[in-house]
Amino acid sequence: MSAASHDPAQPDAAPSATLAECFLQLVAVVDQLRSPEGCPWDRKQTPQSMMPYLLEETYEVLESIEAQDSQGLKEELGDLLLHILFQGRMAQDAGHFTLEESLQTITSKLIRRHPHVFGDREARDDQAINRTWETIKQQEKGRTSRLDGIPRTLPALTRARRMQEKAASVGFDWPAIEPVWEKVDEELGELRQACHRAQPEAIAEEFGDLVFSLVNLGRFLKLDPEEALRKTMAKFEHRFQGIEQELARRGRRIEDASLEEMDAIWNRFRQ
Repeated sequence: MSAASHDPAQPDAAPSATLAECFLQLVAVVDQLRSPEGCPWDRKQTPQSMMPYLLEETYEVLESIEAQDSQGLKEELGDLLLHILFQGRMAQDAGHFTLEESLQTITSKLIRRHPHVFGDREARDDQAINRTWETIKQQEKGRTSRLDGIPRTLPALTRARRMQEKAASVGFDWPAIEPVWEKVDEELGELRQACHRAQPEAIAEEFGDLVFSLVNLGRFLKLDPEEALRKTMAKFEHRFQGIEQELARRGRRIEDASLEEMDAIWNRFRQ
């Protein structure tokens, strides 16, 4: 990764600057930060030490998208790109690969996995496109299972949905939504039974089965479980903070309020 002809000390790229010029200026900044004359903190970082920051920036991008905050997204995408370039520079410093090689890899991959765009294969529908993508991916990676390659570090709800999607791509799926509803009811009943028996391990297992079934139901309803849960948490946060604010307006501490009093305020926010 090199941008020797670009001076990182120059001010922000002019509005007329090309994408390539802006990209190379950022590359030059990262190169300078990691150079012997660069920032001591940046120089001592490792791929592992930067992981929490990379994850944080990823979620900030998602938050901007969810909030439909275009100005925030502009900034957060830049922050995320910085971390991608930073990881690339550290890999190059360690002699693993260059950013150029990484870019060439993704470009070749996209062309190879879209034969209906860059080749002579026809695309009948989205399902056919997805099947082609998965087949080519399996061949590239030499994987023995359709479930291989789903990152274990994904949030559990997202990983569950991806596993279900992968299984469904080869026909291992419910034929309609009604049996999925029945499965949810079945798992809820089994959880109740485990609770009645007071068996901690069985309770944990049945709770997991119920959540997995709900994720599957969400898939049939075309809902993203992470997004749905985030919206519910935002709603809870808004209402609970409303309780705190209303009690503060009355000169009360929430610790001193009764459950009945808090419920009454909560119900006002539900209307």
